[in-house]
Amino acid sequence: MLIAQLSDLHIRPYGVPAARVVETNMLVERALAVIAGLDPRPDAVIISGDVTECGRPEEYRMAAKLLQRLAPMPVYVVPGNHDRRDNFREGLGHLPGVTADPDFVQYAVEDLPVRIVMLDSVVPGAGYGLLCPERLAFLDRTLSAQPDRPTMLVLHHPPMLTGVSDMDGIWLRNTAEFGALLERHPQVERILTGHHHRSIVGRLGHAIVIVAPAIVHQTELDFRLGAEARLVLEPPAYHLHLAIPGAGIATHTAYVERFPGPYPFLVDEDYPGRPASRAHAEEAG
Repeated sequence: MLIAQLSDLHIRPYGVPAARVVETNMLVERALAVIAGLDPRPDAVIISGDVTECGRPEEYRMAAKLLQRLAPMPVYVVPGNHDRRDNFREGLGHLPGVTADPDFVQYAVEDLPVRIVMLDSVVPGAGYGLLCPERLAFLDRTLSAQPDRPTMLVLHHPPMLTGVSDMDGIWLRNTAEFGALLERHPQVERILTGHHHRSIVGRLGHAIVIVAPAIVHQTELDFRLGAEARLVLEPPAYHLHLAIPGAGIATHTAYVERFPGPYPFLVDEDYPGRPASRAHAEEAG
């Protein structure tokens, strides 16, 4: 099973850049074209929030148009703090699961070898995230229904601190409650998030937390206490999660743009890792 995870698209109305400088629609279209051309093709694509910049209806119309590039791959989405839940449900309601719950964008993907539970961590009017009692109850019920299936959770806000001050101020606020719930559900192997616009790995209890980079701009890496978050135009990237039978899940960071290569790995004759039998055969031949 191969899952492509894209995060933080920040789609704008036609012709309008994000943060005054980033042509996000162009960058999103480029990334979607790369995903559509992957060989092997992903079994599904997940988008871990911030589909739009401001949650406006015209932004979701643009998002729906751009996401058509991924057909026939199924696309599973959750909102982020830049999205507006009502407009999200209206503009992307044609995607699987988006309107399955009457109040939140939360649902389970059941038809893949690894179960995926999509969670809505948005707090209207806030940059930080929260899983309220209703959403935690949904998660508990959903995980309890299939305790033996390997499972990945997808939400926007990371349930971990990173050392980047501004980002740590808008994390998932009730991480302790979330972690306590997960103690009852050891089948959860991965927690996949976005939000921080960088590739970061951590842990919550027994589960590995993986923060995806953005397919548009990234956040400057700055560990100074109190430093203001700023965007940088580092290379856009995404994650590929590969479930290997009998070996678990491997996550790869892949870049959208092309670089020189590929070239063969040619080694010198005195390479110390050269098998002795091969070297002897070449000398004898």
